[in-house]
Amino acid sequence: MWNTRSVQLDVRLPNDLAAEAEEVQRSDPDFLSRVVQYGLTRRSIYRRLREAEGGHNRSLSHSADSGTGFAHP
Repeated sequence: MWNTRSVQLDVRLPNDLAAEAEEVQRSDPDFLSRVVQYGLTRRSIYRRLREAEGGHNRSLSHSADSGTGFAHP
């Protein structure tokens, strides 16, 4: 399917989410991989669509580049 490789991520989460992420990492590490893959794929698609659009909507581009990198379309 795809060539893959391991990546180490260090993220800061609120305590309750961090505990949940640690539990999921222990019980179902593939799930976390799929969540990260989904999020990054969505971000990539959004950026490509925005670039193809020529950046006509600047307010969306600013919100997409700030914070988590995920825009709220």
